[in-house]
Amino acid sequence: MLKKVMIGALVLGAAQLAVIAPAAATETKDVSWFLSPTEVEPGGQIYAETKAAMGGCGPATPVTSPGFAAPLQWTIGGNWGKAAGYGKVGKTPGKYTATFTCSDGTKTSRTFTIIGTPPPTKPPTSTKPPTTKPQKPAKPTAAKPKPQVAVKPVGAPQTGGGAFGPLTWEW
Repeated sequence: MLKKVMIGALVLGAAQLAVIAPAAATETKDVSWFLSPTEVEPGGQIYAETKAAMGGCGPATPVTSPGFAAPLQWTIGGNWGKAAGYGKVGKTPGKYTATFTCSDGTKTSRTFTIIGTPPPTKPPTSTKPPTTKPQKPAKPTAAKPKPQVAVKPVGAPQTGGGAFGPLTWEW
């Protein structure tokens, strides 16, 4: 009887694992990492950091984004599997996603914003036809002011009354 119970428990456990394992394989884990600041001036600097021992991962690729001037390289290491680096963002304002792949194959991403007014999607069209005639310069309406006459000094320069006499130093 004990043998039948043990076999039944083993079969039941195997069936549960068969159901749970495929679900876990397709589940995406959220990797702990961050970008700072999340709002950046055009052409500004951005920082990324992850710590493998604290819910992060060991990065296998640089951080890439259409909003970066170049991929952000992991150039800083440290305790708890720290990987970090600095990069520059582009000049076009908008909201962007930065992504990298972990050494276990997990892809992860974060968003950031390059602040400013995004350029229009379509350049504005002018309703006026272009002018081909050169414009005449405007005529001056006000008379030119006359230059101020410099006042020439007369006599010896005034250096003071000499009430204290000549300065002498004693040592």
